[in-house]
Amino acid sequence: MSDLWTRMRTTVIAIGLASIVGILLLLAAGANPFEAFGIIIDGSLGNTARIGDTLMVWAPLLLAAAGLLITFAAGLWNIGVEGQIVAGAIAASLIAREMSGPTWLIVFVSLLAGLFGGAVWAILAGLLRTYGKVNEIFGGLGLFFVAQGLAIFLVFGPWKREGIASASGTDPFPRESWLPTIGSNRVSLVAVAVAAASVVFVYYLLRGTQFGLRLKAVGSNMRSAFILGIPTGRYMLAAFGLGGALAGLAGAIQVTGFHHKLIPQPSGGYGFLAILVAMLAGYAARWIAPIAFVFAVLAVGSTLLPLKLGLDSSVGGVLQGALVLFVVLAQGWQARRKHLAVDIGGPPEAVVPGEAH
Repeated sequence: MSDLWTRMRTTVIAIGLASIVGILLLLAAGANPFEAFGIIIDGSLGNTARIGDTLMVWAPLLLAAAGLLITFAAGLWNIGVEGQIVAGAIAASLIAREMSGPTWLIVFVSLLAGLFGGAVWAILAGLLRTYGKVNEIFGGLGLFFVAQGLAIFLVFGPWKREGIASASGTDPFPRESWLPTIGSNRVSLVAVAVAAASVVFVYYLLRGTQFGLRLKAVGSNMRSAFILGIPTGRYMLAAFGLGGALAGLAGAIQVTGFHHKLIPQPSGGYGFLAILVAMLAGYAARWIAPIAFVFAVLAVGSTLLPLKLGLDSSVGGVLQGALVLFVVLAQGWQARRKHLAVDIGGPPEAVVPGEAH
């Protein structure tokens, strides 16, 4: 319990410092900080339409972050999550463009295709890591550029708009392939439900299953896990596959629920942002939903800053970065204090059998 309170206190201090940096930044830009924060809140939560837009940013971000927790648990830095989002978006776009039938069936198959596309792309990075001894960071980033190049090729090549290729993307998908929405709002309950279910799935997978326990064993000490009889290669590939599947779902939601077409950069940077969300959550599934929501509020609300205050919309990204930076610094300081306390206090006393209480 004391450890929990210490972590909470550290996080509160880090958030306070990040807020101070944000205020100073806004003052330096000649803006009223309170007015700027008010615009961000109003721009993301001011009415039902804006709340819907925020939720449609929150859903893919949450899916990508949930998938990353699985690979992080296995001790793998799945930096290629951006490429897995793009691969899922391309696979879902193929179904949305070519398949005909009732909306529920097209949507289901599109999401399934996105899941499959992301999983395959992640497993490729896993195969490079497991059998090719290629670090997953380099393999994942390389595959990201391949996926990104493929998306650009499709947008300006085989899937280009009628008569002209445009950076705005392909022609819109048929209405039957769009995720169903609530009234005239952009928000889709399907996207929100899928994202929320992914968090519950990851939480119980890592905490309540033998698979999750073995996955953590692989991440803690791969050599020891192998000696104990855990097939580390298969578990690493499974972690990549599951994490990539959730990232692929994020890509499918992007193209079928938000853009309604394939664009040159369908990932929207959510993969890299999801890494920050996972780090800020301390790699704990129970915290990623609220933290991802805060990031979504900043991402959506900051788009109004250029219109209302003449500020660059990147201010929101700077605030996100400052928040992560201070939390990571605070966590490092806390870990160093704990390490120094152990060094100063010496090793714990041995417990003599029969004397333990």
